[in-house]
Amino acid sequence: MTSPFAHDDGCPFEMFARHPRPELTGTVLRIVGYRERARRPGVQREPASLVVPLIVSFGEPFRIGLGRQPSPEDRYGSFAAGLFAGPVLIESLGASHCLQIDFTPLGARRFFGLPMREFTDRMVSLDAALGNAGIRLREQLGNLRCWKERFNLAERFVLDRIAGMAAPPRQLVEGYRWIEAAGGQIKVEKLAEHVGWSRKHLVNRFMSEVGVGPKTVARLARFGRALATAQRSPSLAALAADCGYSDQAHMTREFQALAGLPPTALISRATAR
Repeated sequence: MTSPFAHDDGCPFEMFARHPRPELTGTVLRIVGYRERARRPGVQREPASLVVPLIVSFGEPFRIGLGRQPSPEDRYGSFAAGLFAGPVLIESLGASHCLQIDFTPLGARRFFGLPMREFTDRMVSLDAALGNAGIRLREQLGNLRCWKERFNLAERFVLDRIAGMAAPPRQLVEGYRWIEAAGGQIKVEKLAEHVGWSRKHLVNRFMSEVGVGPKTVARLARFGRALATAQRSPSLAALAADCGYSDQAHMTREFQALAGLPPTALISRATAR
């Protein structure tokens, strides 16, 4: 499918999206291809989320700042980005052309075969993350001109790679899924009891394998739920109560910290799109 998208400054580009095949459920959330149609600078502000993106670029690099305005030196072409509990500011020069695979944190752990703490709060170049396999993937994708063929190749690459990787521990998978199912409204002690690990061991395994502790995962899950349900809520106070915030002020502080915008501005922007 294709749809127009606009940067924060109104600069449009074409976006092509595919829901991954069933075999990738729990590993890949979606695959996106996009290409800007106007050769002028554009800015995007991405809120924090439980997504680990892999970007394979065929165009100009991006300037990316974690929680701040990027500098001219903050240039990234093809890369993977770990979890970051804050807004990400992305600048392009108007000629970006990329394929993006959005992984779940546990899916990324299996795909990269590395502890996700090595990706936390940073961007890792494609060759550093995947070695020669990543370089070949970029060349093969770049030689294709059809997005359907690119998506097919990307899916095959992910499936072939995870087939040779060990799955995360059952307790870690159960713990992560329980946080998601609860919308982040769960105590770490209760989670540890549920999976049969000590609190310390649970925190250490999350920090290593997911990249952040279970408390931060719960915080991001709660924020994600608030974003997803905001337009259906009768009021911000009701939204805060439904999502487990202590009050509306607490929710506003979390939106500001994780998205760099208050709830009203973020919801208005989502509605406009």
